[in-house]
Amino acid sequence: MNKRKVRSYVLRAGRISQGQKNARTQLAGKYLIPFQMDSKIDTKVTFGNNHPTYVEIGFGMGDSTVSIAKNNPGHNYIGIEVHPPGVGRALKLTDEVNLSNLKIIEHDAVEVAQHMFTENSLSGIHIFFPDPWPKKRHHKRRIINSEFIRILTSLLMPTGYLHVATDWEQYADEILATLRCNQDLKNSAIDFCERPSYRPTTKFEQRGLKLGHDV
Repeated sequence: MNKRKVRSYVLRAGRISQGQKNARTQLAGKYLIPFQMDSKIDTKVTFGNNHPTYVEIGFGMGDSTVSIAKNNPGHNYIGIEVHPPGVGRALKLTDEVNLSNLKIIEHDAVEVAQHMFTENSLSGIHIFFPDPWPKKRHHKRRIINSEFIRILTSLLMPTGYLHVATDWEQYADEILATLRCNQDLKNSAIDFCERPSYRPTTKFEQRGLKLGHDV
């Protein structure tokens, strides 16, 4: 009997605009990297350069991802997202500013990490405001767990970093405990750190701050 796989997301029937639909149809060939089992990404071929590569997991609607890529033309970025409206908007935003250093993968981030990146190939990994799944019965869906962190750590170069941000206090404590258990990671702060200048304030972050949440 096969064990049912627990996913960290649920594909909700969210509204997708015509512009997002058009972007998915017209821009996929230019910016999307198709998921392929055990087909490793060669960033030198994908981007045509030797620049350091950073991955963002779960970029939402893409605003922050596009902003970071635009402000750092000497870096390559790969955004991973499963929700069609977010993918469509990110494609549209990317094309509007004609970014050549941002590509998108529309697939489960866990499977992408397992099958599409080589070890010691990434300069940084961003996970900004992952779904906290606040109900206790849903905690098993949280994307941050020891096994996933082990996989991500193996993909980082020796000088690479993992940057996680959340406004959900209980989840933040759980994430910190999980990261501390990984011997290959070293916290750049004692516990939590302030938002770095390169990371824009996201929509989820703004909403959390209005609710009085710390980030």
